[in-house]
Amino acid sequence: MVTAEANPPLVVVLTGPSGVGKDAVVNRADERGFPVVRPATMTTRPPRAGEEEGVHHYFVSREQFLRHLEADDLLEHAQVYGNLYGVPRHSVRDALKTGQHVIIRVDVQGAESLREVLPDALFVALEPAHPETQEGEFALEALRAHLEGRNSETEEQIIRRLEIARDEIERARTFCVPLVNVEGDLDATVDAFMALLAREQAREGREPVRV
Repeated sequence: MVTAEANPPLVVVLTGPSGVGKDAVVNRADERGFPVVRPATMTTRPPRAGEEEGVHHYFVSREQFLRHLEADDLLEHAQVYGNLYGVPRHSVRDALKTGQHVIIRVDVQGAESLREVLPDALFVALEPAHPETQEGEFALEALRAHLEGRNSETEEQIIRRLEIARDEIERARTFCVPLVNVEGDLDATVDAFMALLAREQAREGREPVRV
């Protein structure tokens, strides 16, 4: 019989290009009662509609962010589209205390940084549906639709994000387990995500993540 001590919850770094649906997957897993918790990250960007302080992010000024960085309060940090993002240590530690799987949602640059400090975490890269054509180019129509549906970016910003997404997908595939976001069937994506977590949690010899 596997004890709770021998089978601790995971720290999962969920990455992928902007607009691919990282939040949608974790939100749906939470709605369905799966044991997942999301530590709030820190950012200098303004909140989007529906985002709450301390739940989705800690929204701080650039000066405040830099003070946290100097104090070594952040596991990783990155500048994305002119805004600073970081993962506070205390957020992850508090989340681990719940006994649930801790899901850290970051961009690919952030995931690359977290590899250095959380080597025992599970790294998963969410990709848009039908990520490649027969010619090997990424088909990003689904990703464009997601970005347009957010109504938070201009057309110019969307084009830039799609260009960056191609590079991010390729980089993430070098160190992450790929997971396709099934277009039109979010529950299928969530089922595949939770099955992946169950396999990793049961893997013999897995070490708990130290933060």
